[in-house]
Amino acid sequence: MNIKKITVLGIGLALAAAWAAGQNAPLQERARMRQNLATLRLLRMTQALDLTEDQAAKIFPIFNRIEREKLESQRSMSADIAVLRKLLRDSNAKEEDLAARLASLKAAQAALKAKDAELEELLEARLSTVQKAKYLLFQIEFYRGLTDVLDRAGQRGQRGAVPPVPIKK
Repeated sequence: MNIKKITVLGIGLALAAAWAAGQNAPLQERARMRQNLATLRLLRMTQALDLTEDQAAKIFPIFNRIEREKLESQRSMSADIAVLRKLLRDSNAKEEDLAARLASLKAAQAALKAKDAELEELLEARLSTVQKAKYLLFQIEFYRGLTDVLDRAGQRGQRGAVPPVPIKK
């Protein structure tokens, strides 16, 4: 069991490091990395929550659909943010254009919140109380671990060298 956890953790760390290093990667690579990260999250969630096959079969397709829809909203937001930045640099920008971009951004944010709420409703309906508690802790630990990995990957890039791997005895 420990070897499984170590393997999954190692894969997760490698994916996160690759994702961090690929900040300037082509869009296809980024999309693949996001998909790998989502898959890792589902696998780790399955283990952490002790999901049954029936639960997984009901949750995963909806979970994946919601994640795809959230990604589309995030892409829309990124495009709007880029245009908003451009408009703000332009001294001749019209307030109507700024207002339209702000409205679009707020709509995309609302769509993201709605998707998160839909996911929470799905899990609320499909998980036991113990699994709900485990899910809450899983979310915190997963994203904290991901942040730590990305922070370490960023530090490696700044120093230009990879620190030595500790040797297990």
